[in-house]
Amino acid sequence: MTEEQRRQLQQQLWNIANTLRGKMNADEFRDYILGFIFYKYLSEKVERFADSILEQDGLKFATIDEQTAEGAEIVQAVHEAAVTELGYFLKPSELFHAIAMKGNSQSDSDTDGEHYNFILPDLTRILKNIEQSTLGTDSADDFSNLFEDLDLTSSKLGATEKAKNALVTKVLVHLDKIDFSLTDGTADVLGDAYEYLIGEFASGAGKKAGEFYTPQPVSTLLAKLVTAQNKNIKKLYDPTCGSGSLLLRVKREAEHVDKIYGQELNRTTYNLARMNMILHDVHYADFDIRQEDTLEHPQHRELRFDAIVANPPFSAHWSANPLFMSDDRFSVYGKLAPSSKADMAFVQHMIYQLAEDGTMAVVLPHGVLFRGAAEGHIRQYLIAQMNCLDAVIGLPANIFYGTSIPTCVLVFKKCRRNPHNILFIDASQAFDKVKTQNLLRPQHIEKIVEAYLARSDQDKFSHVASLETIKANDYNLNIPRYVDTFEAEAEIDLNAIAEQLQALEAQSQQTDATIAAYCRELGIAPPFAATGK
Repeated sequence: MTEEQRRQLQQQLWNIANTLRGKMNADEFRDYILGFIFYKYLSEKVERFADSILEQDGLKFATIDEQTAEGAEIVQAVHEAAVTELGYFLKPSELFHAIAMKGNSQSDSDTDGEHYNFILPDLTRILKNIEQSTLGTDSADDFSNLFEDLDLTSSKLGATEKAKNALVTKVLVHLDKIDFSLTDGTADVLGDAYEYLIGEFASGAGKKAGEFYTPQPVSTLLAKLVTAQNKNIKKLYDPTCGSGSLLLRVKREAEHVDKIYGQELNRTTYNLARMNMILHDVHYADFDIRQEDTLEHPQHRELRFDAIVANPPFSAHWSANPLFMSDDRFSVYGKLAPSSKADMAFVQHMIYQLAEDGTMAVVLPHGVLFRGAAEGHIRQYLIAQMNCLDAVIGLPANIFYGTSIPTCVLVFKKCRRNPHNILFIDASQAFDKVKTQNLLRPQHIEKIVEAYLARSDQDKFSHVASLETIKANDYNLNIPRYVDTFEAEAEIDLNAIAEQLQALEAQSQQTDATIAAYCRELGIAPPFAATGK
């Protein structure tokens, strides 16, 4: 698929999304359109898989009559194979095209004699059947309640059942016309389109966007940082994974990732992350994403990860329960992060889960660099005792949806190649202005990564600070302390300025004299006391 075809697919899907939206907010209609796209993807994938099995018999899965004994036998055989290979199953009558065509046909009539086909009960049943087809299998956790946010009874879809049915049918028919072209090697095209939609929804969702989406340039930067010195990752982890876009970006930057792990608190976003994994052709056995509060109830604490990336909610509240002082994740520090700011608690959690030779990159608000009290104590422990902070990277303001605050990326390693210093990068001016948003371009990202790898002083951009210097600064990591971006103003020549003023004064007097002469010719008084003739 060419770049132009890719762009057209994205635009087609966005246009359909806007058809569905009506008066709904972005975060509301997101769940419907993404859910329908996901259903179409699952349908086409199982149909393609079934056709490959039936090819030697000259059969097409979509044409099999499930009501006959022979058809039922074939469907059952495909069912067993599909659940093993794909993790789920759809009958021929449950395929996306079949239900879209049923909705678009005119065979039923209401009391007013108007013809329409009512498909909402069928669609609800099909989505439930997809989930139930996985029960008792290895993929059950990945498909459990996956469509629960696709509420086809919601009044948001229409005031009447007929209106809801008409709208859903319209969207399904439009989607049915789009060829996803699920041939080998093209799965990422649809995955990219899906992620494009998530990004578009995020841009319209305001502050809510931060719950589920990290802007792609930021994801790319984090991914490049954790894969810069290790392209083969066994275990990849994001403790606040949102829609999973950050994890998928790391997978793309790496040469190989054995398994992806994530945890997400928000139920809707958790479902979105699982869909996103499957749409990017990540096999159900190759990801483990769970829904729960990471700080309060970590789901993977027994594991250690080669690469960890995260964009935790900025300065979120957490319990800071004193009982956590006996939790291995926090106990060694002697302090808990304050209940009003969980930033350092997330750092502590991730450090605990980081493998000895692993790399971790996390986006945080600038306050973590200099805030005192418990946060200052934890920061000092990370530097002076654990010596695991490798780099501090300042990002531009206004690059996240829903907040304009400046942020930073902290890179951590337990076994550092440069244990005697910390690299500081000031990339706060590395952006292009796009409407109301600041945007990191590929060239900005490359400059940051190159500076990280070079680990050298660059005028007004980067500085390698010794641990002694940082200690002397009382472990304050505020970037301007280490990277001097001061631009000296040009010297002002006062004599030249005085000469310019004198020239202007003479010119002004000449102008006044000219105006006064015109006034005398007209027989009127000049508007000022003339100084010239």
